[in-house]
Amino acid sequence: MSTTFKFAVFIGLLITNTFQVSFSSVISTGDFNKDFSVTWSPSHVYTTSDGRTRSLKLDQESGSGFVSNQMFLFGQIDMQIKLVPGHSAGTVVAFYLSSDQPKRDEIDFEFLGNVSGQPYILQTNVYADGNDDREERIYLWFDPTKNFHTYSVLWNLHQIVFMVDRIPIRLYRNHADKGVAYPRWQPMSIKASLWNGDSWATRGGKDKIDWSKGPFIASFRNHKIDACPWNGNPRFCRAESSTNWWNKERYSTLTSTQRRWFKWVRLHHMIYDYCQDNKRFQNNLPKECSLPKY
Repeated sequence: MSTTFKFAVFIGLLITNTFQVSFSSVISTGDFNKDFSVTWSPSHVYTTSDGRTRSLKLDQESGSGFVSNQMFLFGQIDMQIKLVPGHSAGTVVAFYLSSDQPKRDEIDFEFLGNVSGQPYILQTNVYADGNDDREERIYLWFDPTKNFHTYSVLWNLHQIVFMVDRIPIRLYRNHADKGVAYPRWQPMSIKASLWNGDSWATRGGKDKIDWSKGPFIASFRNHKIDACPWNGNPRFCRAESSTNWWNKERYSTLTSTQRRWFKWVRLHHMIYDYCQDNKRFQNNLPKECSLPKY
C-alpha cells in the first residue's frame, strides 16, 4: 500500500469521524429566538430582548406555545420554569418531547393548576409507539410559582429519567427486549405550552378556570439542549461516543445517591402511579410494572 494511499485513507477516516461528531451532539444557544419557534398565538408569547427568557400567556382568547427548531434522538434537555401563581385551577403548563407521528413517542411534564394554597401537581407520562396510559403524579415539595426550578429529561438507549432540580422523580426503562414499547427510533421536538385543561386538570375537572384571576402567565429560561440532532439516520444518535455521553454505560442506571432521592420522592410525594391502578387496567397491569426500574 503506497504512502499516498495510506494518507488518503487516513484523511477519509478523519473526515468521517469529524462528520459523525458534528452530528452527534449540540449545545443550545440559550436564546429562545434562535432555538425555538412560536407555534401558537404569537400575541400571547413574550421574549426578553436578550432572548434568554420567554413567557406564555393564557386568557379567554387563547393559550400559547413554542417548539424547538430541531428534532433530537436521545440526550438531556433542561428547562427552568416558573409556574402560574395564585389561583391557577384548570390551567396546564406542558413541557415535553414529541415525535408528532401517528404512533407517536412522547415524554411529558404536565403541571396541573390548583386552587390557591394547594400544592402543585406534576404529572408525567410516556407515550411509546402510540401507547400511553402511563401517568404518574407527584406533589412538588416547594412552591414552583415563587422561583424558577429546573425540569430535566435524560433520554438514552437504557432509560428515561425525569428530574426536578436534578432529583430523579420517575424512571422508564428500556425493556424492549421483553416486549415493552420504548421510545428509541423516532426523533422528537421539544415543546412547551400553556392551555385550558379545566375539563380534567384540577380535581378531575371539578375546578374550572376562573378567568377573573387571569391572564395566567408561565415563564421559561436557561434552557439547555445537550442532545443528538436528527439528520435522518439514527445510527449517529444510537452510537456510544464522547459526544453521545448519555449513551455511556454509567448513565444506564441511577447512582446510589440518585436512588435514595428517587425512593424519597416515591415515598413522600407520589399520589398516583399507573402501576398500582388495578381497577383502571382490570387487574392486567402493563408488563413493565413487574419489571425492574433500575
